[in-house]
Amino acid sequence: MLTPMLTIDADAHVLETEQTWEYMDGADKKYRPKLVGATEGDSKDEYWLVDGTLRLKSGNVGRNTPQASREMRDVPTRIEHMDELGVRIQVLYPTLFLIPLSPRPEVELALCRSYNRWLADIWKQEPERLRWAAVVPLMSMEQTLAEARFAKENGACAIFMRGTEGDRLLSDPYFFPLYQEAQRLDIAIGVHAANGSATLYNYYKYESVGFSKFKLNCVGGFHSMVMDRIPDRFPKLRIGFLEISAEWLPYTFTDLKKRFRLKNKELHADFLKQDRIFVACETTDDIPYIVSKLGEDNIVIGSDYAHADSATELMAIHNLSADPRLTPALAKKIVSDNAKALYGL
Repeated sequence: MLTPMLTIDADAHVLETEQTWEYMDGADKKYRPKLVGATEGDSKDEYWLVDGTLRLKSGNVGRNTPQASREMRDVPTRIEHMDELGVRIQVLYPTLFLIPLSPRPEVELALCRSYNRWLADIWKQEPERLRWAAVVPLMSMEQTLAEARFAKENGACAIFMRGTEGDRLLSDPYFFPLYQEAQRLDIAIGVHAANGSATLYNYYKYESVGFSKFKLNCVGGFHSMVMDRIPDRFPKLRIGFLEISAEWLPYTFTDLKKRFRLKNKELHADFLKQDRIFVACETTDDIPYIVSKLGEDNIVIGSDYAHADSATELMAIHNLSADPRLTPALAKKIVSDNAKALYGL
């Protein structure tokens, strides 16, 4: 049974399949990723061969979700599972694009265009229940803006970014045209636990988990955007930080306050609300402490649906709603009102 509240899973995922790349045509066809099995031993792992490099496909798979659902092969199956979980709307983020895929702009563009058209067709099947974050070819800003416009017209409510993109911080002026266009289109920037820098990704290649590689660089992205006052430059831009928990917020706020004071400025405790920045919490976070320090209007929650890592909690919406530490009003803000504000739903 659906809950009467407009519950929003602010961070769910899809797993790309061969169908994802069927939207490539013409010259783009030669860039289509190929699905291959393990190259040695008895491993049953699957890989994507992307621009000559193998990328693991079967590593972060939430096998407690129906395959037809997590791969979006059958949208009704996804909706049925959402109903069981008490989720009215899921915002869909990618999987393969959590890492850098190719140094070539033409390959990046082909991958992004095909993925976005795949998601657009999925959205058209359930426009009231499924929204999505577009991937954009950031090596070409002109093409990035074109993809952002396509996405907005086809059900996207966010532009997916990673904590670092190439060798640039998120506050780099290179991204200003994207932020300006996102502001104009009334579409959020969704900064997800991920790494878009081949340099950093390779630096952490021996890390057995994605803590430094994926999560900490997003905290750094948050810090740079606040410190360099991106919200002031783009006063209508909404920014979300997803799948990195929210426990780090009080520490980061303290650090930012000190740095602001060194410049004879002040950063107030309501800066998240003033800057239109939202952060996805996890049910294991000390949520009462976080909101006591930074307010309750900018915390959302996601389930990490379709994945299987430390952030994954299929029942996150239900569990948070039933959390005895939270008042019903606060729980409603986190599972509904704040996500509506972030994504403009």
